[in-house]
Amino acid sequence: MTIAIWRGAERYRGGEPTAGIETRHAFSFGPHYDPDNLRFGALIACNEEHLAPGAGFDEHPHSHTEIVTWVVEGELTHRDSTGHETRVRPGDVQHLSAAAGVRHVERNEGDTPLTFVQMWLTPLRPGGEPHYEVVRDTTSYAVPEAGATLHVRRLAAGERTAVPDAAYVYVHVVRGEVRLGEDRLGPGDSARITDAAGGLEAVGVTDAELLMWEMAGATTTTTC
Repeated sequence: MTIAIWRGAERYRGGEPTAGIETRHAFSFGPHYDPDNLRFGALIACNEEHLAPGAGFDEHPHSHTEIVTWVVEGELTHRDSTGHETRVRPGDVQHLSAAAGVRHVERNEGDTPLTFVQMWLTPLRPGGEPHYEVVRDTTSYAVPEAGATLHVRRLAAGERTAVPDAAYVYVHVVRGEVRLGEDRLGPGDSARITDAAGGLEAVGVTDAELLMWEMAGATTTTTC
């Protein structure tokens, strides 16, 4: 088992701050090309997005990508070319399967700042029909299209949670502080664990919220 810690301060800065959009990319993204940081397992993006009231992303396309979104605070308005229009709130898991192609809009139409984490995964097979769903108050959400499962964990200080045994596990700290093995992680920090096994646990140093991706392996589908 190997564990690589990536700090929130190491994320690539993106977005358009003058338009109220600030983004922190965990992986090589857009102009921030890093051939040594393209992906981990099926995961190719883990973006922390901050949108001011009225800000957002105008309609844009995706294909061959599983897009999973977790709202931290505020309310995200989603519209897509399949006819869905949804307001996504804290505690909701939103999944847009782009399949052969879909277009969508993401905006903060509320009066308060919006923060969300958006994660992109490559599917096991390209093509198909796009689909969309929102699930509320779940602790486990499967994305079979990518051979992956998202585990949501909220820990009280001193509480423990098992890290899944899997070929790849990606841990993202949403809020609070946790201890993972010998390492202490805070908001925005992440851990990339290869061949996770042996009873590894995350322990809340403070009250904390974690997102953990359990992934069977890497895929090679071209995405956008």
